[in-house]
Amino acid sequence: MKAPYLKAGDTIAVAATARHVDEKIIIPAVRTFESWGLKVVLSDCIYDYENALAGSDEIRANAFQKLLDDETIKAIIGARGGYGTVRMIDLLDFTHFSKNPKWICGFSDLTILHSHIQKNCNIQTIHSCMPITMGQDPKSDYSLKEALIGTAINYSFPTHVLNRNSNVKGIVVGGNLSVLYSILSSKSDMDWDGKILFIEDIGEYYYHIDRMMIALKRAGKLKNLKALLVGGMTKMNENDAPFAFNKTCEEIIAEAVSEYNYPLFYNFPSGHQNENLAIKLGCEAQVIVQGKTTLFRQ
Repeated sequence: MKAPYLKAGDTIAVAATARHVDEKIIIPAVRTFESWGLKVVLSDCIYDYENALAGSDEIRANAFQKLLDDETIKAIIGARGGYGTVRMIDLLDFTHFSKNPKWICGFSDLTILHSHIQKNCNIQTIHSCMPITMGQDPKSDYSLKEALIGTAINYSFPTHVLNRNSNVKGIVVGGNLSVLYSILSSKSDMDWDGKILFIEDIGEYYYHIDRMMIALKRAGKLKNLKALLVGGMTKMNENDAPFAFNKTCEEIIAEAVSEYNYPLFYNFPSGHQNENLAIKLGCEAQVIVQGKTTLFRQ
């Protein structure tokens, strides 16, 4: 199921589900949304501050619940990631949302919302830039608008030497690898069998990537994928005593899935990087290989 696409004059909301934010992040994004012909409301706790979070778990959950239940709001965009959405997810009631869906947008820590909603509500969401990253890459900002209004998604990106190239069609799921790892066996952990899994991450140590991939493999999460689509693996770190011994992050991932035969694609232009193009999760996509270029269509 998907929410209705947006049209000029519709209202969207910006919500703080994780780390705190301030006006210098929010106001420029609001102006961008308004330039798209949309009306914008801010969640009740948008500028709240409790330790590193945008208010207590209860405050953030209550503010988000209000937006979920408001039928005049057609999309909710996370203000930023960081950490904290997992602390409030079980305080939310998606009953009304399931009958009156709207687009939930964002990336990073918002991955838990994508996974939880697709598992428990079977509703599509949008993995996209958020106010904290908007302005870094106009193409990425515009891709969020295009996804919200229902324009067909057509991206191209270079093939990688470690690709296992083969055309494939399937439902795309996933998001931030660290968040997906953190919700294993929880009520937010969805079934990936027969699906195209998209992963990305930032700032992890190489052995963390290996540990997460091995954990997912041991849990049976990687065995029956339709394909694996790898986005930005950005600013990775090595220990003083190197774990990877000159292995790249891409090589660590390839090794973890080496016994499986499904397609494997790198360089997808989404994640913690300037180019963070919007994709619809829970939605069918095609990945088509044309020589040195790979195409992604939804």
